[in-house]
Parts: sequence; C-alpha cells; structure tokens
Amino acid sequence: NGAICIQPCSPSFHGETSFVCEDRKWHMLSDACANLDVQSLFQVRLLEFLPCSAEHSGGGKPSHGKPADGAKHFGAGNQSCQADFSCIIPDILSSPAIPGNIADIVELLKKISQLLSANVTRGKMLTYSRIANHILNSSIISNWAFVKDRNAGSILLDSVNSFAENLLLRNGSESIQEPFIATKGYSIHRNTSGKSFDFSMEFNSTDNITGHVVIPGEEFLRLPRASKAISVAFPTLGAVLETNQLDPAVVNGMVLSVSLPEELQNILLTFEKLNKLEQAGAQCVGWHSAERRWDPGPCAVRAHNVTAVVCACAHRRRTHRSFSILMAPAAPRSSVLDYLTRVGLGLSIFSLVFCLVIEAVVWHHVTKTEITYMRHFCLVNIAASLLVADVLFILAAIVHNAALNYQLCVAATFFLHFFYLALFFWMFTLGLLILYGLLFIFFKVTRSVFLAAAFSIGYGCPLVISILTVAITEPKNGYLRSGACWLNWYETKALLAFVVPALSIIVMNLIVVFVVVVKTGRSSVGDGCKSQDLSSMIRVSKNVALLTPLLGLTWGFGLATIINSRSLAFHIVFALLNAFQGFFILLFGTLLDRK
Repeated sequence: NGAICIQPCSPSFHGETSFVCEDRKWHMLSDACANLDVQSLFQVRLLEFLPCSAEHSGGGKPSHGKPADGAKHFGAGNQSCQADFSCIIPDILSSPAIPGNIADIVELLKKISQLLSANVTRGKMLTYSRIANHILNSSIISNWAFVKDRNAGSILLDSVNSFAENLLLRNGSESIQEPFIATKGYSIHRNTSGKSFDFSMEFNSTDNITGHVVIPGEEFLRLPRASKAISVAFPTLGAVLETNQLDPAVVNGMVLSVSLPEELQNILLTFEKLNKLEQAGAQCVGWHSAERRWDPGPCAVRAHNVTAVVCACAHRRRTHRSFSILMAPAAPRSSVLDYLTRVGLGLSIFSLVFCLVIEAVVWHHVTKTEITYMRHFCLVNIAASLLVADVLFILAAIVHNAALNYQLCVAATFFLHFFYLALFFWMFTLGLLILYGLLFIFFKVTRSVFLAAAFSIGYGCPLVISILTVAITEPKNGYLRSGACWLNWYETKALLAFVVPALSIIVMNLIVVFVVVVKTGRSSVGDGCKSQDLSSMIRVSKNVALLTPLLGLTWGFGLATIINSRSLAFHIVFALLNAFQGFFILLFGTLLDRK
C-alpha cells in the first residue's frame, strides 16, 4: 500500500544507503516493502509521527528517494497522527490478540513510552490506553500464557507507568477510562487537603471491581512546589504478571499504579477482592519493577474483611509504583495434611520396595505359565512406576520449596507426569491381558511379542503424551502450575494430559472387570485344559477389580480438590488414598495372593 521500508539510524549501521543520523532518528531504505509482519507494520505506522533525518552524507546515495522525501511523506501528510498517533489504532484494533501480536503490541507500547512520552496530551493518552486495552481484555487474557517473553506483563506495566506520569492535566485534573485500563490525575500543592482516586472497572463480562487510592492530607505538607499525582488502574493485568520466583500466591485484586513526587511516600489503597470466597489471609504487596516480583516489604494490611482489603504502602518512584493484594494458594494449609503426606509416602515407598523384593524372591515359583508370567511382569512394572513417581514427588517438593531454578521444576514435573501415566498404562496392560486370556483362548502370544507390546503400551504411550505436553505448553509458559512442580490447570489445562488418559483407563478396566464377571459366570467346571488358565485369569481379575476402583477413587478425589479447592475434607481423603497407593498394591497384588 505504498508503505516505505525504514531502518532506525545507528552508528554501526552499514547498508545500501548511508545517512548521517542523530540519535532516535529514522531514515528511508526503500519505497517498497514485502512480507511485512505485524510488528513491522506497526513500526511503519509509528513512523508517521516519529521525526525523520533530512541530512544526507556525501559518500552514499539512496537507492529510492531521499531522506527528505521520507520526512515530507511522514510529516506534513498527517498532522493529526503526529499530534496523537491515532492513525495506528485501526491497524491494532483490527489485529487479533493472539500471543504473537500481544508481544508485538507490548514492544510497540514500550517504544512509544521511550520515544514519545514528552508532553503526553489527553489525545496521546487516550490512544495509548486504547492500544493497551486491546491486549488487556478479559476475553483474551488467557492468551498471555502463551507469550514467549515471561516478562511481557512487567514490561507493559512499566511502559504504561512511564508514559502516564507525563500526562498533561487540563484545568487541574484529567480522567481517561477504557474498560480494562483507567488513568486519572490531579494537580497537587502544599495546601491540598487530601486527594483520592476512585476506580470502578469491568473485570469480566458479568462483574465489575473497584479500587481506591488515598493520599493523606499530611503528606502534601512535604511538597516544596506545585506538582501532580497520577494513578492508573488495571483490573486484569495481575493475572499475567509473572514473577521470578515460583510463588504460589495469586493476585486477587486490581493492580493500582501511582506516580507521585519524590517527597510523597505514604498512601492508602483499598482493593475489592476478585474472589470473595477466599478465606485465607490477604497480603498487601508492591511490584518491584527492577526485580520483577511482588514484594511485601513496602506494604502492610490496615483492614481486611470478606470483600475488601485496605493497605498502607510506601511509594518509591524507582522501584515500587504499582500495588495489589495477594491471596494464599487455593489448597488449604494444614498440619494434618502434611503429616498424612509424610507418613503415607513413607509407608508407600516401603511397601513398594517390599513388594518388589517379594516378587524377586518368588519369581521363579509364580511365573511357570505364560499367563502368570505376564501378570507378575505387569505387577512389577506397576510397583516400579509408582515407586519412582513417589520418590520424584518428594524431589519435586524439595526443588520447589528450595526455590531452585525453573528448569529443574520443569524436569521434575515431566518425569512425575511420565511415571504416573506409566502406572495407569501398565494397569491398562493388565486389563488387556485379562481380555486376551478370556476372549482369545485359541490365540497364543509368544513371550517376546507380549514384552514388546507391553513396553510399547506401558512406557511408550506415557512417553509420547509427556513429550507432547511439555513441547506444546512449555514454550508458551503454560506447563507448570503456580505454586508447585506439577502440571498447569487454570491457564492451559495441561493437567488434562494426565487426567484424561488416567480416567479413561480406569473406565476401560472397569468394563474389563464386568466382562470377567459375565464370562466366568457362564463357564463350566469341566473346561479341560483351560481350567488352570481360567483360575489364573480370575486371580488377575481380582487384582484389577480391587486396584482399579481404588485408583479411580483416588484420582476422582484429585479432581474434586480442583473443583472445590477450599475443602479440607477432599484434600485429606485425596492425600490418604494417594499416599497409600503403594501399600494397596502390596496388599492386593502380593500379600492376598495365596500362591
């Protein structure tokens, strides 16, 4: 469409054309652009209001036009765009807020705040807010989980704060409101009795949320001269602010930013809770812009009830200008839960080791037929998978609690996912073994074929699912859940890669148990040579009939803890069943087998 390719001037630039450039100037390279991506398009539109260099060096000649021509094209041609850069709004609002575009728009807003933040008029702030609002809409906020730069939310917050603090106030005040970002400002002086900023904003399609900033009157006595106070409210940004720590707490209110003179330090903020069902204590925090994390240091809780929290915070222009409230993680903290987990895991690991030792001792005595060999082979792999998973569970907790690096947590989660899946797929293999023994009486499978098929199902399928899960979600920051080395649920539903296969196998194995009941009910005593195999299959079926409901019940309560995360009873039952799975396998798989 006649756009002109451009290049930011820099001392190190060596290209087809050469210009004498001043800092932050731009020059023209060509009068035709091919295959522009979204970010390049935004930059070209941005050039309509950026200054162009008009000085040309004697040593080089431009291949297409002169720099002065570019300045003329971008300059006088669109005065309104130079005034408020509203010309880029149609391009931005027409682009879908997919992860790649979100990253580009964040970068664009960062550049605007760096290059065009002098004398921010109402028109400029309105355009800036409309651009930011496009990527803060509650309907697309989940797309931020797939933005590659984990600091994109922090970059956006810093950019908006830097741009808004230069807002020019008309008649002593200003107010600019978009659905998901609002900016207000007041002129202040020593005799100001007190100022407050009140925000009521949309959080989603059905709910609004409020925030309140108060600057106490005594603070204004510190002002040496007239100045201004600016506040910006973000109802949805808290959901995308990533921290450098594996912090289990979540933002439960809007993010309120305040730009004040250095002399003013103490402010009061009131946050309405997003989730009013939360019963855990709230924590007032400030966003440390340098370390990119929520810092409880500058804030303290003044008042707290079911619906709102009042915070007293210390404003620091260089580090703490944005504030919010954090709520404790959804899972209840209980010493009973901790005790049950420790005791249960210890008993489970001991039981699984004991089970494997028993299997090793009696192996040659209990694997004399093909059916019994296959049964005990599956049982050993079930015990081994759960044993490794239990050990990894402990290691994952140590990795998380020690706040070690993110990659270790990803690795621990990957192997946890793999071995828990292996437990279920070996249970599935056991179910298939029952169907083979009962329904395919005259079809013999050699031991080598069985081993190949069993390993493919027992370990091959979990490996494929685990690799696909981490490959799809991790590059988009959606693999881990907040607060634990385990699969994400709330943002990307990565946990479904475990829940769906596990519950599907439980359902299929219950169907297998039903088939066994029907088949054995019709069998006569005089089945000849097959009576021994039938007896073996019945023993295998008892294992499956007992273990499958236990596994199903265990992970059924696991789903219940997600649906009703505040229920301590659900967590206790899940912890009991989950931690004692190893003991159940020893009991029903080995100790209750008379042979």
